[in-house]
Amino acid sequence: MALTMDNLYSEDYENLDEKEAYESEEDESSRLLFCVDSQYKGVRLDSVLSELTNVSRAQVQKWIKQQLVLCDGQPESSPSRKLKGGEKLEVNRPPLLPAVPEPDPNVPLDIVYEDSDILVLNKGRGQVVHPGAGVRSGTLVNGLLAHCHDLSGIGGVERPGIVHRLDKDTSGLIVITKNDAAHLNLSAQFANRLVTKYYEALVYGVPKLKCGLIDQPIGRHPVSRQCMAVRANGRPSKTEYRTVEAFADKYAHLSIHLFTGRTHQIRVHMSWLGHPLLGDPLYKPKSNPWGLQGQALHCYYLSFAHPRTGEKMEFRASAPQVIQNILQDLRTQYPHSATSLAWFD
Repeated sequence: MALTMDNLYSEDYENLDEKEAYESEEDESSRLLFCVDSQYKGVRLDSVLSELTNVSRAQVQKWIKQQLVLCDGQPESSPSRKLKGGEKLEVNRPPLLPAVPEPDPNVPLDIVYEDSDILVLNKGRGQVVHPGAGVRSGTLVNGLLAHCHDLSGIGGVERPGIVHRLDKDTSGLIVITKNDAAHLNLSAQFANRLVTKYYEALVYGVPKLKCGLIDQPIGRHPVSRQCMAVRANGRPSKTEYRTVEAFADKYAHLSIHLFTGRTHQIRVHMSWLGHPLLGDPLYKPKSNPWGLQGQALHCYYLSFAHPRTGEKMEFRASAPQVIQNILQDLRTQYPHSATSLAWFD
């Protein structure tokens, strides 16, 4: 069942068969209702709510401790409860608090588009999206707070306006919401896979198939907790790729389409395929002639429906100069490199 603005406010639990989020008309600023899809069977409650609400697990755990989360009508006290699928979850969010990160006008913001509801930014490499453990300043959020004061508060005090994220060293397009209505609308679009994102990446080696679909579940790595991995009991994850340029058998320039949005998904899937990203420090890291630190990954295309008007919004952004320089160097070294397939566009 696709999530639309009509059923976003529905009170009818019985007809919900997907991971749907909607608010009660009684108090549209504080009450969230969910029906848990079967794909979340065996997944922790706090992890599921973190994804569905785009709020940190730490914030969700606080809600649970404050008995603000109900499962099938009963207060739930255990963040680690494993869900079975089909549960009816209710979150009664407390009044939103002012964002606590300090505004910082010195944080660079590459604004691609802005109106009264949203901003679209081209995030730079090395830029952290929001404050977290060990990072309290210099983030995208610090810069946003200096730029505008009307950001959505659903993400909690550390994540005002944040609907989705990009890894620190992944550059590219990201949408920010200025009010809660826009946040909920875009969260619903992400949950129902109505947002389109295309990436470009540089990888080691050249995939045997010029194009392919990687359909492998992803879960937490069993040993290294900071990493994800392809795991039989992981969550469904799909990544489609096209080889745009092949540089002998050394490197490839890929265009990538995400059907799902798991943590580190592209990095995990390409590493599993045997073609880790150039510069990636976590997944089969290798040295590279350019000394690149951090994965060569850029979100170059973003499309969604405007949360107020419904108009289709499309944005494109060029890769950062460091990636463009490496590509130019590869084209010089391998002048007869094959251009295989067209970009996702």
